[in-house]
Amino acid sequence: MAALPFPDDWQRALVVAAHPDDIEYGASAAVAVWTAAGKEVHYLLATRGEAGIAGLPPVEAGPLREEEERRSAAVVGVTEVEFLDHRDGVLVADLQLRRDLAAAVRRHRPDLVVTMYGGDTWTPPSVSPGALNSPDHRALSRSVLDAVADAANEWIFPDLAETPWSGVQYIAVHTLQPQHVVDVTAGVEPAVAALTEHRRYLAALSDDPVEEQARQQVDMATLTEDGRREVGFTLYWG
Repeated sequence: MAALPFPDDWQRALVVAAHPDDIEYGASAAVAVWTAAGKEVHYLLATRGEAGIAGLPPVEAGPLREEEERRSAAVVGVTEVEFLDHRDGVLVADLQLRRDLAAAVRRHRPDLVVTMYGGDTWTPPSVSPGALNSPDHRALSRSVLDAVADAANEWIFPDLAETPWSGVQYIAVHTLQPQHVVDVTAGVEPAVAALTEHRRYLAALSDDPVEEQARQQVDMATLTEDGRREVGFTLYWG
């Protein structure tokens, strides 16, 4: 069955990821389209990505990657970026993570919550079986789904100062086997520029020029076999 257009009956989104750069591997193309249309989008990062650069101690990498993410977000029209400061690489889908995510949902009060793919492998097995997904991604995705319900329930985490929020209409999980898609033709170039802002991180991954890496990754995430530019999501009701 063909994927459906992504719903448009929302105004404020909270995009939740495990690390700086996660959003920029495709999803930021949709963010660029949304903000250009007048939508309000906030980012929430569970970690600062401090364990993500080989040879660079976490105490140095964390602030650097945080700054790269803030610059990247600004490229696609996002001015509010929050970090929960969980440790990079050891996220656990436990009550503490759910509590922190629920509190953030209550603070940001979104209509739409977006998060990254959390399956066992980087892509659904039918697309490309093999390489395991990051344990942080697996932990975060499940926790986001649970935390949206937690945020709405006054009796779960009653010690939180934030007022419960039951206004989430949709939860969208970025995936390559989507139920709903966003036409991101106008968002491709901003997405490439946004990923390029992760310059130090990308330079540590490959000797290829950062700009070339960024374009290749955005192309992989957005270019369909028939030449369309789309970002896909599995959608859940909030």
